[in-house]
Amino acid sequence: MTTCETSRTSIEIASQPAVWQRTVESVGRFASALPRRGERVAVVGCGTSWFMAHAYAQLREAAGHGETDAFAASEFPHGRQYDRVLGISRSGTTTEVLDLLGRVRGAVPTSAITADPSTPVMTAADAVVVLDYADEESVVQTRFATTVLVLLRAHLEAEDALPLGVRLVAQAVRDARRALEVPLGPEVTGAEQFTFLGSGWTYGLAQEAALKMREAAGAWTEAYPAMEYRHGPISITRPGRVAWLFGAAPEGLTDDIARVGGHFVSASGGMADGLDPLADLVIAQRLAVHLALASGQSPDTPRNLTRSVILQDASA
Repeated sequence: MTTCETSRTSIEIASQPAVWQRTVESVGRFASALPRRGERVAVVGCGTSWFMAHAYAQLREAAGHGETDAFAASEFPHGRQYDRVLGISRSGTTTEVLDLLGRVRGAVPTSAITADPSTPVMTAADAVVVLDYADEESVVQTRFATTVLVLLRAHLEAEDALPLGVRLVAQAVRDARRALEVPLGPEVTGAEQFTFLGSGWTYGLAQEAALKMREAAGAWTEAYPAMEYRHGPISITRPGRVAWLFGAAPEGLTDDIARVGGHFVSASGGMADGLDPLADLVIAQRLAVHLALASGQSPDTPRNLTRSVILQDASA
């Protein structure tokens, strides 16, 4: 038995291809709760859910479905007008998401995506998508977050609205199976620092990869838009450190990383022979678990974290 097999999180990571496939096959029954073409939409969440919101917002707007913004729920601009607010909360109890849905309800249609049908989000939003089969026991989110993005990508795809260059979700499912088998080489398992990069929708994936590494393994990670990397962040890169790109590389980036001695990782590569960026995130999840276990930490119950952040009412 490998160390990865002793972790509940690793089991949940390995289940993703099957869970994604189930979601692709079920997208039609969730469509009525999801944003409609032409709506001006705000997508909100906290932590991992916020990063998935960012990825979806970029995909939806690039696909021509309508103006789409993503916010941390606590930073929602209440003076701005939207046709729909979509909240993402695995637990269904996230305080900031519930507060926001309650505040805007009645003034704007609201939807939510959750994993738990027995929580307050079920009555906080006008319409709710329940992905209970993607729920997790681990504190650290993996399969629920990616399944949310698969659902939202599949919904865009069903309406013939994927942006140019974004793969069909069926291919992402196949790529996820491949991602479970990609060896984690010593260049990444032995690295002391990781900088994750992305462009457009994959910047949300880069932020999520960095968060997974921090949450599960306490690793030193950062995340930036790919073109911003050379405007300062490249100064941290040197031998023994990794620059990991989700999606296609901007011209000259690979050479710049090599020049400063960093190790460049890009499993996504070109459309013909690389992995879908969401499948690439699966590799980063696996690495986070590996590093956690190698350092004697629990990726299932990392320090200072709980499965849901529930804030007490300051006025109570």
